[in-house]
Parts: sequence; structure tokens; C-alpha cells
Amino acid sequence: MLDIELIRENPEAVKAGLTKRGMQTAIVEEAAKLDVRRRELLTEVETLKAERNAVSKEIGVMKEKTDREKKIAAMRSVGEKIDALDSELKEVDEKLNGIMAVIPNIPFDNVPAGGEADNQVVKEWGEKPEFDFEAKPHWDLGPELGIINFDQGVRVTGSRFYVLSGAGARLQRALIAWMLDLHIRQGYTEKYTPFIVKEVTVFGAGQLPKFKDNLYKDYEEDLYLVPTAEVPLTGLHMDSILEADQLPLRYTAYSPSFRREKMSAGRDVRGIKRGHQFDKVEMYKFTVPEASQSEFESMVADAEATCQALGLPYRLLLKAAGDTSEAAHISYDIEIWAAGCKEWLEVSSISLVGDFQARRAAIRYRPKGGKGTAFVHTINGSGLGLPRTLIGVLENNQQADGSIVIPEVLKTWMGGIDVIRPEAG
Repeated sequence: MLDIELIRENPEAVKAGLTKRGMQTAIVEEAAKLDVRRRELLTEVETLKAERNAVSKEIGVMKEKTDREKKIAAMRSVGEKIDALDSELKEVDEKLNGIMAVIPNIPFDNVPAGGEADNQVVKEWGEKPEFDFEAKPHWDLGPELGIINFDQGVRVTGSRFYVLSGAGARLQRALIAWMLDLHIRQGYTEKYTPFIVKEVTVFGAGQLPKFKDNLYKDYEEDLYLVPTAEVPLTGLHMDSILEADQLPLRYTAYSPSFRREKMSAGRDVRGIKRGHQFDKVEMYKFTVPEASQSEFESMVADAEATCQALGLPYRLLLKAAGDTSEAAHISYDIEIWAAGCKEWLEVSSISLVGDFQARRAAIRYRPKGGKGTAFVHTINGSGLGLPRTLIGVLENNQQADGSIVIPEVLKTWMGGIDVIRPEAG
């Protein structure tokens, strides 16, 4: 959430940020008008309440009954005005808060304008694998190996669900365990967080109200299934004041993620590339504002190192403003090359959020040697997301006989399995 002071003092900067994202700017003017009216109402209410308090003291010492009754009647009228103004103030507050909740963060100057087509490739790493046979996509490899079963997923739940079996399930688990251990070595503290959270937690992370229709909700308990571990990690320090000496806090967590994706038939949803349930390892940081840029760059490097250790060719994209998370100032995507699908698949999006989430979740810190408190900055990124990382491992390490060679870094977690063969399923 933006600071209302920014809209008061520099509305043109906010409008420019919305324009860069390809959004209309009228909402900024509406917020500014509501803010002015809110402050007018507060002044009126405070003035009337002060008058009422002063007159109440006068009434307490008045001896003449007639004069006292006149004052009491006059104050009754003042009380009715206060009630009416309070009611209007509540309505204005609700409208203003609703608008502020949907105004996105302002993109940094170096973020390109436009949408997905304007994302910029800033780096490529690794060589795309070349085969002397026709590489297969995972939706053929998996069933032939007996490690991915689409029919069972549909039978159990429905479309866009699947079942991993045998070495396939173990490979998924190995990736998660290895990535968590890698991030611990990179300086993150592992957290195991709830997979169901309160609405205020989802709001604090910036998922509401924007993604309301994509979230799974338990309406009886008013709880949400997490769309990403970013949500509970944000919530760990909600309504808290941290000390500057505690920062940065660097966390990593595994969670299943649940999203009611609005999907259409076609190439993007074939196989296990996009589903309603998927696993992900998250990286998350709380930091002081002056260190947020360097902490962001180090998180990007940590995500890249994960791809490099797995031997997955990737490209790093600076996302255009219209394709950047609404909570973020700037985001990079990491896309790995999948040799069977013959396409780039996003496995990580790393975002510098600034104080956008901290304002929503009320997360502050006490600066060293300073007075008062300030909002922390937050940074988040996937490290990495599954199942697309699994797709890359399967498709890029396939052999002519349909088997899959396990990457060296995963062998410890695979219990000695070096190659997945059809009989392993």
C-alpha cells in the first residue's frame, strides 16, 4: 500500500507510475479528493467535540436551571452533528481505504513501460541441450516412465491435477529438500509455516483484493489456502516492531500453493506446467530501506545459483511495468529452457517490494540512534517453483532410451538412484 502522503505531495509521480503500468489514473484523483474530505471531516469533528467538552464543563458549574437546559439542548444538537459527521467520516474512510488497497506500487525508473511483450532479456546462462534424437516433452516422458499419471489426477480431483509416482514423486521431494538446504547455506533460515491463513494475512501480503477470485477459501472459518509461502512469511511479523540490529531477516520455506487459475485450453496448460496445486520453495527478506537494493540483487543471484547448480539453461528477464507484480517496484523473472516442450518456462520471479507490504501488514523497525519507527522493506522470490523445475530436469536430462539422468546435486536425496528408467515407476 502506498503512503497517502505521496498522493498528497506528488500525485503526478503516482499517476506516472500507473501510466507506465498501462493503467488509468483517475483513481489517484479520486483518492486525493477523498483524502481532502476526510481531513475536513476530522477537523470539523474535532472542533465540535472540543466545543462540547468545553460547554459540558460550563454546564457542570452553572446554577441557573434555565440557562443550563438551554446549553444542554444546544449540545444535543452538536452531538447529532458529530454523529452525522462520524458516520460520513466512516464512509469516506472505507472508500479511501478501498481505493488505496488497489493502487499498485510505483515502478522504478529503470523498469520498462508496457506489458509482457516489453520484458527485457538481460542475461542468458548455459547452453540448450542438443540431442541426436527427437526430445520428448514431459507429458510423454512421464507416463512412459510411469512417474506421472494424468488420468489418476483427474479421477481423484479433476482437470489440471496429476499424480507423481515412484521415482517421480521422489525427484520432486529431492528438489524441494535440496533447494531448502541450498538456501540455508546461502544464509536463509528455514521456516515451516501454516498452509492456511487468515484474511488479514493475505491482505498484508498484497494478494487481496486483487487476486480474490483466484484464491481458495474456507468460507465457514474465513481462512484461505496459501497461494504462495510469501503470504505466511509476510505474516510472521505482522503488527510488530523489529530492532534494526535484527535486520536483515532472511527466510526460506516450502509450501504447496493453491490457485484457482483462470485457464484456457492450449499449449500453456498442457502437461504439468500450470495447475491449481503446485509446490514451491520461497525466499523472503525483511530489511532496512538502505539495504533493500543490495539484498534484492543478492536474492536474484541466489535464484540464479539454484538454476546453475541444476545445470538448467536460463534467461533473466527484467519485467516491464505492466507485467510486474502490483506490490513490486521491480521484478526479475528467471525462465529455464525445457528441451522437450521447446520453450522457456518461468521458475522464479524475484521482486523488490519496498514498504508496500509492510504498510499493509504494519511491520516496522526502530532505526539505530533514531527516534520513532519506520516501515521495513520486503523482498520475495521463488527459489525455485515446481513443477516447472521438475519439467526442466526431466526434459533436459532425457536419454535416447527414454530414461532420465539425475543431476549430480540431487543424487544424495534420491537414495542412490542415478537414472530413472521405465521400471522405476
